[in-house]
Amino acid sequence: MFIVLLISKLLFMIASAETPAADSTSVFRLPDLPYEMTALAPNVSEETLRYHYGKHHQTYVDNVNKLIVGTRFASMPLDEIVRQADGPLYNNAAQVLNHNLYFLALAPAAVAKHAPEGPLAAAIKRDFGSFDAMKVQLAKAATSLFGSGWVWLAENKNGNLVILSESNAGNPLRHGLTPLLGIDVWEHAYYIDYRNDRARSIDQLWDVIDWQVVEDRYGKH
Repeated sequence: MFIVLLISKLLFMIASAETPAADSTSVFRLPDLPYEMTALAPNVSEETLRYHYGKHHQTYVDNVNKLIVGTRFASMPLDEIVRQADGPLYNNAAQVLNHNLYFLALAPAAVAKHAPEGPLAAAIKRDFGSFDAMKVQLAKAATSLFGSGWVWLAENKNGNLVILSESNAGNPLRHGLTPLLGIDVWEHAYYIDYRNDRARSIDQLWDVIDWQVVEDRYGKH
């Protein structure tokens, strides 16, 4: 009996050694917000944050985690999934990344940096004439985009800035650009607070954009 048990144990150890470890699967999660749910009010209400971040954003995260199982995307970082995927996986992964960039660039009005400095400020002046002129162009693009989507301030490989309008889940990475700031014009981003007044929602958003975060993203490609 002892010999039988010993042989069984040895066979089990050999089989275990020859069995490759299971592929590790990336599990994406909502980013922790650096502010309380009430902190962006009245510009962005607590109710909007709870639905937009807590429900819509969470749903995209859950969908990505389901869609990557058993695929070549299972161990990829999120930005690579956005660059390479198509169909439902692209749509959901892009929306996770888009919302990560969006929510993490916001801050309470009392502590947000309301204008950029340094290299980003110089690039804005060079490419748009002034910070105010850039804001006008971004707001115009955001109010005129038909249907749901995103308007982006993005950077090309030469450090030049562009404004990009993207329908649905579109992200600048698909165009070889680095996203710096995204304005969400899906109705779930503003309808609770502003109903159909998209222009007013964008006007109110400027006070809670933290340009320090946007500065930190510039020049990192």
